[in-house]
Amino acid sequence: MVGRIRDDSIAEVREKARIDEVVSQYVTLRNAGGGSMKGLCPFHDEKSPSFHVTPSRGFFHCFGCQEGGDVITFLMKIDALSFGEAVERLADKAGVALQRVDGDERDDRPKGPPRNRLVEAHRHAQEFYADQLGSPDALVARQFLAERGFDKAAAEMFGIGFAPRGGEVLYRHLQQKGFSVEELTVAGLVAVGRSPYDKFRGRLLWPIREPSGETIGFGARRIFDDDRIEAKYLNTAETPIYKKSQVLYGIDLARKEIGRSSQAVIVEGYTDVMACHLSGVGTAVATCGTAFGDDHARVLRRFLHDHEEFRGEVIFTFDGDAAGQKAALRAFDGDQNFVSQTYVAVEPSGMDPCDLRMSTDDLPTGEAAVRELVARRVPLYRFVIGNIIGKYDLDRADGRIDAMREAAKVVASVRDQSKVTAFAQEISRMIGADIDPNTVLAETRRVKQRPSSAAPAAKAPPPAPRAAGPDLRDPRFRLERELLKLVVQRPMTIGRRSSEIGPDDFTHPVYRSIWEVVAALGGPGAGNGDPAWAQRLRDGATDPEVTSAISALAVEPLLTPKEPDAAYVNHHMVRLLELTAARRIEAVKSRLQRTNPVEDPDSYNRMFGELAALEQHRRGLRDQLVAGEAAH
Repeated sequence: MVGRIRDDSIAEVREKARIDEVVSQYVTLRNAGGGSMKGLCPFHDEKSPSFHVTPSRGFFHCFGCQEGGDVITFLMKIDALSFGEAVERLADKAGVALQRVDGDERDDRPKGPPRNRLVEAHRHAQEFYADQLGSPDALVARQFLAERGFDKAAAEMFGIGFAPRGGEVLYRHLQQKGFSVEELTVAGLVAVGRSPYDKFRGRLLWPIREPSGETIGFGARRIFDDDRIEAKYLNTAETPIYKKSQVLYGIDLARKEIGRSSQAVIVEGYTDVMACHLSGVGTAVATCGTAFGDDHARVLRRFLHDHEEFRGEVIFTFDGDAAGQKAALRAFDGDQNFVSQTYVAVEPSGMDPCDLRMSTDDLPTGEAAVRELVARRVPLYRFVIGNIIGKYDLDRADGRIDAMREAAKVVASVRDQSKVTAFAQEISRMIGADIDPNTVLAETRRVKQRPSSAAPAAKAPPPAPRAAGPDLRDPRFRLERELLKLVVQRPMTIGRRSSEIGPDDFTHPVYRSIWEVVAALGGPGAGNGDPAWAQRLRDGATDPEVTSAISALAVEPLLTPKEPDAAYVNHHMVRLLELTAARRIEAVKSRLQRTNPVEDPDSYNRMFGELAALEQHRRGLRDQLVAGEAAH
């Protein structure tokens, strides 16, 4: 059994794997000030960015869903990896040679082949297929590409390959690389009948990649007339690493340009993506054998930086035929997935980007036409409503009424009331003056209120939410939060005086628990010079709320705009101790009021002495605060 990864190797991975570079493969990040970066959270759907990354401390935290941790935690969650798999992948990218503990068995391997083996198998397969594209047997494949204006350089840019027609060529090649039948079948590269055989045979292949550039599947096009599989395209089936509802072809090439320009162009095929990129539209992506859906939108939004403060553009390209109009209606149904404005780009003659690029003998002219197609985009809602209204004879009164009613059905699905009003005005303008916007709004409301004939059975009411504690960011706990931020982010600044602080100095139960974790690890001093200090604190907590709070404290900027000095730290420590003294004074006074000095003189005198000592202690703390402020 392979030994457990040594702790010093894990620490080296944490130090060398930059969390901002890793996260940026999945999320577009922008500077948020205070050494922090932010973007849309990849772990939940949100309209405004609450996902923060602090590169200097190697931590992330989402203030929306409360997920947080270090670079290893992020990779484990985003790609469903075990701890060991995440460390291995980061080590490979950071150039860290992992050391293992001999004889110490790993206990974090998932069932079945590990993810890194499936990805590695696809890497070798893609390289093999790309090499085969230059073979004599791939002449038809090369001709197919050439007829569409794609030369050798374009094929290399997109990693296009050719699957030999023999049934076991790839299988034997990967066997020699050390891959087992189980690994190759789970990866979707090989199937097993009487014997193992290649899933893709005699087809032109496009590698489908993750945003990071790792190949996780293939799209395969039929190019031989005697191909026994009738389907023009075959895509990798669902595997542990390939989910067709979440992958976008071309996202590895487009993600940076999408983030830079806040524009995404969604086309219908692999060759359309190629044509767009080669024509200067570097934001083009396509789905892989399925319609554009909610999960695709969630993936795209992370790179668009799609939120209320920074709206971009999502441009769909459709054919002008009935199928294209149907696709536009589906896109309109999902329009509310985006904060960005949605548009449609349709070539009047019905050509897709690949055909448009090849529409003239002069290739630069064709590429300019592709760019012009995107530039001539029209709002999605206008395209959809226009297609609906265009089916009716608007010279007839009944045609205008029928057009209004069908258009209102589409608009009724829109949740944003301000958009509904604008769409009603657009419908009125398109149909004619005798259709008032208020009439359209009334019809829209009527459609919304109409009960569905196939209404689902009423659901049981959801269970009452569990009672939550006080808000961690309540101003009442501001002092406690700031001091703990110093403990998590700058443990070396706290110094020996932290021994005067105890759990009872924290009034919020979560903050009290955090301090108990700090104390259990040896106090703030134990974090001096430890780049994994925040993660050690998370590992030491057992309550998920405490774990989440630690990651939030690790990324949230301090309240001081400059580097905290001794005076800043001392102020917060002394002020915390003073508030504790004030609470204890009030508690003793309360007990004194309830104690009869005649009936119980001993208790009364003892409490009176305790009160005097506390008052003196509090005055001393106040004097320290005044002296510190004067010196500062």
